[in-house]
Amino acid sequence: MSGHSKWATTKHKKAAIDAKRGKLFAKLIKNIEVAARTGGADPAGNPTLYDAIQKAKKSSVPNDNIERALKRGSGDEAGGANYETIMYEGYAPGGVAVLVECLTDNKNRAASDVRVAFTRNGGSLADPGSVSYLFTRKGVVLVSKTDGLTEDDVLAAVLDAGAEEVNDLGETFEVISEATDLVDVRTALQGEGIDYDSAEAQFVPATQIEVDVDGARKVFRLIEALEDSDDVQNVFANVDASDEVLAALDADD
Repeated sequence: MSGHSKWATTKHKKAAIDAKRGKLFAKLIKNIEVAARTGGADPAGNPTLYDAIQKAKKSSVPNDNIERALKRGSGDEAGGANYETIMYEGYAPGGVAVLVECLTDNKNRAASDVRVAFTRNGGSLADPGSVSYLFTRKGVVLVSKTDGLTEDDVLAAVLDAGAEEVNDLGETFEVISEATDLVDVRTALQGEGIDYDSAEAQFVPATQIEVDVDGARKVFRLIEALEDSDDVQNVFANVDASDEVLAALDADD
């Protein structure tokens, strides 16, 4: 049940870059606000909110910011926006499939940002349904490697909770499950005293397209352009880059 997800590894590295650009905080806060509005402001009774808060805290979002987001989401404080989720589908250079998940209070602005990002970076938008079938919504839990924690330890903790596989991503373990088993998997880890960085539903590609260094540069340039939009929450792609290609991209930075 072990493997290696290059895309997950790359996204994990990119998360640190996003945090430096100040983009990550705003998106995490938006997740909290929407989760509180949708399912209530009590994390104990709202697993989505619980996980949104957990991820924000792990990413060093200040507690004051989290509390304000909770109050806006619950209506206790003015200023909350009416966000809605919109999915866009497209292709990056090289035929790599891309799903773009937006959380926006302005559909026209979001659509324009996404269209411009694709057009300026050699990609193309696709009709609804033409790309999404390549992805499956899964529960994804990231567990930091702490002293003595092994892949077998993680697997033993989550196997009976519905986990499908555990992947070694280098600095973290990635636990994949059905989206409906996400809370059970996270709870099983907590029951064994295993801390985790994030637990959320994501779109996982069924197959991946391997790219060389030049292809990877083009794909990730498009992804970064998409993520520069405040309306874009997540970008998922079926790109597979080898360790050598990722090392070359690191050298570019």
